[in-house]
Amino acid sequence: MNAPSKPGSKADRDALRQEMTAAGCTLADISIEMRARFHMRPREAWRHAHGWTLQETADKITQASTRRPGESVAADASLVGKWEKWPGPSSRRPSLQVLFAMAAAFACRVDDLLDLEDRRALPDADLRVLTHRPPTYEPSAQPITPPPVVAPPQPTGTDLVRLAADESATWAQWAEASNVGDIALEQLMAETRSLASDYLTSDPVVLFVRTRALRDRVFALLEGHQYPRQSGDLYVAAGYLCGLLAWMSSDLGQLRDADTQGRTAWLCAELAGHNDLRAWVLSTRSKVAFWDGRLREAINFARHGATYDTTGTVAVLLACQEADAWSELGAQDEALTALEQAEDARAAMGGEDEIGGIFACQPARQENYAAAVQLRIGRPADALRSADNACALLAVQPVRAYGTEAQIHISQAAAHLANGEAEGALEALAPVLALPPDHRLEPVTRRLSELRASIGRPYASGTATVGLRQAVEEFCMNSAPRHLALSPGEGCP
Repeated sequence: MNAPSKPGSKADRDALRQEMTAAGCTLADISIEMRARFHMRPREAWRHAHGWTLQETADKITQASTRRPGESVAADASLVGKWEKWPGPSSRRPSLQVLFAMAAAFACRVDDLLDLEDRRALPDADLRVLTHRPPTYEPSAQPITPPPVVAPPQPTGTDLVRLAADESATWAQWAEASNVGDIALEQLMAETRSLASDYLTSDPVVLFVRTRALRDRVFALLEGHQYPRQSGDLYVAAGYLCGLLAWMSSDLGQLRDADTQGRTAWLCAELAGHNDLRAWVLSTRSKVAFWDGRLREAINFARHGATYDTTGTVAVLLACQEADAWSELGAQDEALTALEQAEDARAAMGGEDEIGGIFACQPARQENYAAAVQLRIGRPADALRSADNACALLAVQPVRAYGTEAQIHISQAAAHLANGEAEGALEALAPVLALPPDHRLEPVTRRLSELRASIGRPYASGTATVGLRQAVEEFCMNSAPRHLALSPGEGCP
C-alpha cells in the first residue's frame, strides 16, 4: 500500500488548486490558501497557485520583463528559488526589476508578492519606488478573473503637478543609486588579476573555489542597479572570471563544463563590448576545443579571436593555438605559417595585458607551443631547440608556471626519444614526475600519455625505456583530474 503524501507535496498542491478553481476562487484566493496551509512565502505561493515549475516561472518572468524597456531580467530556476525564499537563509533579494517582472508574469500586484517580513528587509529606496509607482501587469491567461478594482480618483490641478514632481524625484533617487562604486570595481579587477596569476603556481581546485566565489559576487552585483558604465565593468570582470573557470575546468578534465563557462564568458564579453575580453574568451574556447578533439573548431575560434583589435599578448597566443591545432591535423605548412604569425604578432604588440597570469603569453609559453608543434610535424631537433629556449626564458621569469614548465620538459623528453636517447628523456622528465598530484593537470597527463605511446616504438628500447614507461603510468594514475573524478560529490562547483 502506498504511503500517504506529505502535507505540501505536489499532489496536495495540485488537489487544492483544482478544488479551489472548481469552486470559482481567484488566483489570489489560491495563493493565500497555499501560504496559510503550506507555510509558503508569498512569491512561492503565487507560483504554486499557477501550478508552474521553477523553470516555467523563470521563463515567464524573463518574457514578461522584455515588455518593460530597460528592465529586462535573465531568470533561471535557481534564481527563482532564491527569490522565493528571501529574506531567509541561502536566498537572494529580488530587485525592483525582478518584482515588477514577477508581478507581470503572475498577473498580480507587486504588493501581493510581499509580506511584512519582506517589507522590513527591503531598502528604503525600493519601498519609496513601490509606494509611488502604479502596478502594471498583463492580464492573466488563466480562466480565473480577479475581483474588480475600483480605481482611485485621479489628481487634478496643483495636486497633479506635485505628484508628477514627486514621481520624478523618486525615480531620480533610484537612478542615482548604485550598488557598486569605482573603488569596489577596481578591487574586483585586482582580485581577478590575482587569481589569474596565482593559478600559474597554486592548487587548481583551491583556486577554482576562490574564482567561483568571486564570480558569484560579481553576478550578484549585476542583478542589482548601477550606472551603465559600471555595469560594463562588471560584465568585463564576470567574463574574465568565467573564462578562468573555463580554463580551470578544462585543466581538470571537465571539458563539457569548460564549454559552458566559455559560452557564458562570451556573452559577458559581448555585453561589455570589450575586444580584449572577446579575444581571450575565444582563446580559452580554442583551448577547450583542442583538448576535446574538435580541432577545426579550435582553429576557427583562434582565427575569430585574431580579427579583434587588441592589446597585449592575446594575438600571440591565438596564433600559437592555431598552429597547435594544425599540427595535430598533420598540416605542416599551415602550422608553420601560424607560428610565423605568432612571431609577427609579438613584434606588432602594443600595450600590456589587462589581466595577466594565465591570460598572458610570455615568450617561454610561445616557445612551449612551438616545441609541441615541431614535434608533431616531425622536427625533433627544432623542437628540442625551442624547448631549451623556453627553459632558459622561464628561468628568468618572476613567476614560473608549473603547467607550462612541465609541458616544456615533456617536449624535451619527446625530442630525446625521437633521437633514440631514452636516458636523456628520463632525465628531462625528472621535474615533471616530481610534480605533486594536485599539479598534474589534464594537458600534462595527456601529453605524457602521448609520450608513453611512443616509448614502445623501435627507437625506444632498453632498460631506461622500461623505467620511463612505468614512471609515466604511475604519474597519470595519480593526477588532479583523476582525483576529481574519484571524489563523489566533490566535483567542480
